[in-house]
Amino acid sequence: ASGGPMLTGGTSVERGGRTAGARAGGGGMRCSLRVWVLLGSLGLVFLTSLFFSISLRGGVGLPYLEPPGWEKSSRVKLVPNYSGVHQLGPLESTQQQKTCACPRCVGDPGVSDWFDENYNPDISPVWTRDNIQLPSDVYYWWVMLQPQFKPHTIQQVLLRLFQVIPGRSPYGSWDPARCLRCAVVGNSGNMRGAGYGPTIDSHNYIMRINLAPTLGYEEDAGSHTTHHFMYPESAKNLAANVSFVLVPFKTLDLLWITSALSTGQIRFTYAPVKQFLRVDKDKVQIFNPAFFKYIHDRWTRHHGRYPSTGMLVLFFALHVCDEVNVFGFGADGRGNWHHYWEQNRYSGEFRKTGVHDADYEALIIDSLVKAGKITIFPGK
Repeated sequence: ASGGPMLTGGTSVERGGRTAGARAGGGGMRCSLRVWVLLGSLGLVFLTSLFFSISLRGGVGLPYLEPPGWEKSSRVKLVPNYSGVHQLGPLESTQQQKTCACPRCVGDPGVSDWFDENYNPDISPVWTRDNIQLPSDVYYWWVMLQPQFKPHTIQQVLLRLFQVIPGRSPYGSWDPARCLRCAVVGNSGNMRGAGYGPTIDSHNYIMRINLAPTLGYEEDAGSHTTHHFMYPESAKNLAANVSFVLVPFKTLDLLWITSALSTGQIRFTYAPVKQFLRVDKDKVQIFNPAFFKYIHDRWTRHHGRYPSTGMLVLFFALHVCDEVNVFGFGADGRGNWHHYWEQNRYSGEFRKTGVHDADYEALIIDSLVKAGKITIFPGK
């Protein structure tokens, strides 16, 4: 009888031992599982915070998605036929982004950040039928250069003008097989005695400004001209093979050129002007006011009321030529500012006019030289 209970008790104790052990083992497993879950959670939190931190700082560049130099190339203005080309390195960049056949090309991006950030190859320097409508900010800025009391509808004025002249741009986009060399010839007295005539005449385009006589000055200033930039009050007759580029400062200038090439009705603006103008009508071009303001905004940075005609012509060349060489800008070797065909009576007359800032424009020219975009022939 007593053995039964003992047996029973023994059996009971044995079962109790097994149950306690099982419970202890299950608790250990659950504890380990919790530890692993906790560690995994901590790891996940760490990784999440790491990626979140990286994302806040702009991310990590992946080499197969973002080529070296992508940040710099994204600021480069698009050049016709070369959009989307990234700057990879000096040699490879030159090979991939060559825009002409000259040793150095104006249009090549990646040479100067300063130049690329300001240069816009897509804006036309010529006012045409295609860009007849001016943005409102450009129009109001332009009409205030020389304000007039008589209002005109600019589109109607231009449409009448484009019945007399072609009203289109003769300039195309960059051509890697072309080397279009241009001489921008200013009127500085430093041309006198410099002997640049043959060098100037060797260019494809030779651009002159206002009076710019060549007869009698061929040895220093050259004898050929392809583009002559003038405004109504400085206009003169030109040979048949020369493009007359009108730089308009007011709507009346457009009415004048239309009249001077047809009826001859206008003889006076703010000064007497030629009633009739003998130039090749098919080669007449109108300087685009939007391009004018672009130079004022991006390049001369509002120094002076507006850029000088010399600066307008220089940047015209930088947007249509592959190579730009500059003659007859600035003072002569003695610091005098005067024209090469005149006696030096007023040596400082053209430096401080109250309209243009010659000193700031000289800094821009120096920067263009350092950027490798132009070459200056300093004269004497």
